[in-house]
Amino acid sequence: MPRKKAKKIFVLDTSVLLYDYEAVRNFEKNDVAIPITVLEEIDTFKKGNTVTNLHAREFIRYLDGISDANLLQDWIPLNGRSHGKLKVISNGGDHLDANKVFGSKKNDHEILNAALKLKSENPDQPVILVSKDINLRLKARALNLQAEDYETVRVKNIDQLYRGKTELNLEDPAIISKFYEKNRIKPKDVMEDTPPANHYYLMRSHGASALGYYNAKTKYIEGIDQLNAYGIIPRNAEQNFAMHALMNPEVKLCTVTGSAGTGKTLLALASALEQRSEYKQIYLARPIVPLSNRDIGYLPGDANQKIDPYMQPLWDNLSFIKNQFKETSKQYKKIDDMIQTDKLRIVPLAYIRGRSLSNVIFIVDEAQNLTPHEIKTIITRAGENTKIIFTGDIFQIDTPYLDAESNGLSYLVDRLHDNPIYAHINLEKGERSELANIASKLL
Repeated sequence: MPRKKAKKIFVLDTSVLLYDYEAVRNFEKNDVAIPITVLEEIDTFKKGNTVTNLHAREFIRYLDGISDANLLQDWIPLNGRSHGKLKVISNGGDHLDANKVFGSKKNDHEILNAALKLKSENPDQPVILVSKDINLRLKARALNLQAEDYETVRVKNIDQLYRGKTELNLEDPAIISKFYEKNRIKPKDVMEDTPPANHYYLMRSHGASALGYYNAKTKYIEGIDQLNAYGIIPRNAEQNFAMHALMNPEVKLCTVTGSAGTGKTLLALASALEQRSEYKQIYLARPIVPLSNRDIGYLPGDANQKIDPYMQPLWDNLSFIKNQFKETSKQYKKIDDMIQTDKLRIVPLAYIRGRSLSNVIFIVDEAQNLTPHEIKTIITRAGENTKIIFTGDIFQIDTPYLDAESNGLSYLVDRLHDNPIYAHINLEKGERSELANIASKLL
């Protein structure tokens, strides 16, 4: 008979539980240990309005709900037969002291000591430290302690992440002529497989080209005209794809990714303004990533004054759109009127939780700085006649413990593509300026 594999013991760092408060349930039948220092750190995060604060409170409630026995002495069964057991473990006691090895006393070193002690007490079981903190994982390996990232909500093969568009080089030029004649074509005429819903195509053949997208309802690749949204005209095919997705009434959730200068935020704002009569309000938001991890409460002024510095890129894009028109024009004045009457409103994401957003367009810029749970929290706020737009660059992360594979925007694109009410476009061509394009490519 094959030898039964020993159950693993995963020691979770604070960063994992603040990223996903249900993490203890995601290690199958293996056991999970929480160092007591982690509980102390989580206690400092329980007050506040951020998603991190929410996760801290939810984990504390969860632990309280299952801990009928003494957590420091007994392994407590996690819910369900498919899970292992959980225990809070004390610090130190092992002959190897991380505080002495690294020359300072830190909470991270106490967590390492707790894991080392557990390893010495369970020589027949693999003990693995799980942390979103790269430096802590490196320190663990330096002490001959296995360490890994928390990868339950992680996108694999990020280089193959869905891009929302395909370029087709067709041998028969008559196909392009047929497409222009009927403004649609059957997918089988240009490919073997059925396309994903709302997938976009640039079709080329002997100098001729055409733009189209797959309509899952009609089951045809349908034509796309040159669009114009509140004075903003797409400068290339992929921007035209993005504007079509942003203005398609059948699409209730849209993501636009791309590096700086590709036009993500500008296209989203212009498309929202063009559709202003279809919705009661336009909400604009960006994740607030303050310096030194200090909450915006430290800043002077009221709520609007506190968030204004973080929202300046949104104001800059609005100014650019306004300046497409004369100051005396209706279009120019309309934007100011919308701001004055709260029809166009910039809001902090912290105030969205618990609300039901009906009859609004909600644009979330820099969405790569959100966790998968934050993305889910925003989308589940959507009520009737609401459209949600996420824009961002998945390779430009400003938040600790997130990267291109674990941020919420990548997770959303990976999980939702090929849904009839969802569309995604990745923008690659920079259109900000020649100088910006040179810097992006060469520096």
